[in-house]
Amino acid sequence: MTPPATSTIATLALLPLLAWRIYVRFRRASGRQRLSRYRGPITLTLYALLIGAIARANLHAPLHLLAFAAALAAGAGLAAFALGRTQFEPTPTGLYYTPHGPIGISLAVLFVARLAYRFIEVYAIDTAAQRSFAEFAHSPLTLGAFGLMAGYYAWYMLGLVRWRHRVLRAKREREREAQRGGD
Repeated sequence: MTPPATSTIATLALLPLLAWRIYVRFRRASGRQRLSRYRGPITLTLYALLIGAIARANLHAPLHLLAFAAALAAGAGLAAFALGRTQFEPTPTGLYYTPHGPIGISLAVLFVARLAYRFIEVYAIDTAAQRSFAEFAHSPLTLGAFGLMAGYYAWYMLGLVRWRHRVLRAKREREREAQRGGD
């Protein structure tokens, strides 16, 4: 009996993390949420690192890189559209927003479907040519699906961070005006 390939073991080890992130992504794509002070910068940093790593891994394939960049731009455009339909609520208890669910959910479904297809292709259909994760990340369709999703979530989060800064700046200005009026 041949032991499973290292990439298979790594994939199986990462599946629970992937499942958890997919669950969180779907849950956050709909329903009112409190905007955290830390989530925005952390999310933007992680997506920047992922986008940079994937772009670097595809430097040898300019067409893949171009497709990835186009998908990122399309995702950013979808995020701008969704931000226009997001309900923002500054309240005394915190800042809340209700995202435009259909776009976020659709992108998450698209990416999960692409990942599922790719896993089936790599592990079930083509067992003779067990491909590495590097090859998995070089697929133009996977790059496109991830680029669309990454562009959307990074741009959407940037919009949320900018909204938070505007609201907090306006609050500080109101407080300064109130102090000046009270003096």
